[in-house]
Amino acid sequence: MSRIGKQPIPVPKGVSVEVGKNNVITIKGPKGSLKEQFNKDIMVQEENGQILVTRPTDNKMHRSLHGLSRALLNNMVIGVTQGFEKKLQIVGVGYKCEKKGKTLVLNLGYSHPIEMVDPEGIETTVAGNEITVSGMDKAVVGNYAAKIREMRPPEPYKGKGIRYFNERIIRKEGKTGKK
Repeated sequence: MSRIGKQPIPVPKGVSVEVGKNNVITIKGPKGSLKEQFNKDIMVQEENGQILVTRPTDNKMHRSLHGLSRALLNNMVIGVTQGFEKKLQIVGVGYKCEKKGKTLVLNLGYSHPIEMVDPEGIETTVAGNEITVSGMDKAVVGNYAAKIREMRPPEPYKGKGIRYFNERIIRKEGKTGKK
């Protein structure tokens, strides 16, 4: 039995869970609602303030879907109650960012500023050289943070670029001159 899959998911107060046909599950909470379609073989039930995920057989596909479905449902519950956030840090002389409405403007040493419009359900905030990406859907938050980081990934010689908060950059030694 899957260690992750067999754990029940507690449903906090103010959160409602609806299991529709074709295994479409809608979770509504204080921050909004999330909807996801799961594999038809995985059974999802809500009882006694908990969500239970079960699988029909022990074949390899059902075992792999069991833990995945439970983890996705848990992330949906956390997303509609607390939300998710990723923090990015800009390191480098002259590198800066600012927020104009729903647009993030990045000056990263290129000949032009990079403008990124926040996707639906995602909010970015800027404080000095830190960017915070927050939202309900964990996957969308992570993807948008990765797109921002991709604009100028940290380089190994001086460590300049956009990095995740607390990310360790493995530094390389520069060239040495001939003697």
